[in-house]
Amino acid sequence: MEKRPAPRAVLFDAYGTLFDVYSVGLTAEQLFPGAGDRLARAWRDKQIEYTRLVSMSGTYQPFWELTRAALQFSAEAMGLLLTPEGEERLMNQYRHLSAFPENREVLQGLKARGIPTGILSNGDPDMLAIAVRSAGLSDLLDHVLSVHDTRRFKTDPAAYQIGVDALQLPARDILFVSSNGWDAIGATWFGYTTLWVNRTGAPLERLGTPPDHQGATLREVLALFPA
Repeated sequence: MEKRPAPRAVLFDAYGTLFDVYSVGLTAEQLFPGAGDRLARAWRDKQIEYTRLVSMSGTYQPFWELTRAALQFSAEAMGLLLTPEGEERLMNQYRHLSAFPENREVLQGLKARGIPTGILSNGDPDMLAIAVRSAGLSDLLDHVLSVHDTRRFKTDPAAYQIGVDALQLPARDILFVSSNGWDAIGATWFGYTTLWVNRTGAPLERLGTPPDHQGATLREVLALFPA
């Protein structure tokens, strides 16, 4: 196997990787005692399912709209009465997801090393701008890239091409970091050097293509860029 060159830039997935999508479970639990965590997980699964459906069928809808539709479906499927007020409360929480605690340390470390960084996400530009600002990461990211203009969600190659075009580097020279196993595999297929942040100890996807690197936290990124 050809040895890959050392990465020269880093792109991070946003939802699940920099921002904890399950942190909405706290608000969901307040609204639906005993069902908050289950709703958060069902919501996330349906959200991703909807991105795949609209990408494969060529019937694009923005990520924010799909996120709302996924919440409505999941609540109804679980037999939960989601009021308009509750829906808006949960959607607002999704705009301001909790950031993982190591984010700033890792991004500061990359900046000190002179490594260009960015986000490449399914999220709409407005969603990402609010999330990045809310987490206090604006000064540490060189690019915040959304798939929105391609009208294709990851793992469509057109979505991953955005990062190559923005950084003006070959895909293999860019480290793509995601905590979503399917995203890490899709990025590997595309040609990125990849790091799967496997926080939950999930099994590897059985698709014959492992990511190039694995770790339990984002701190594994810094190990690939010695100071």
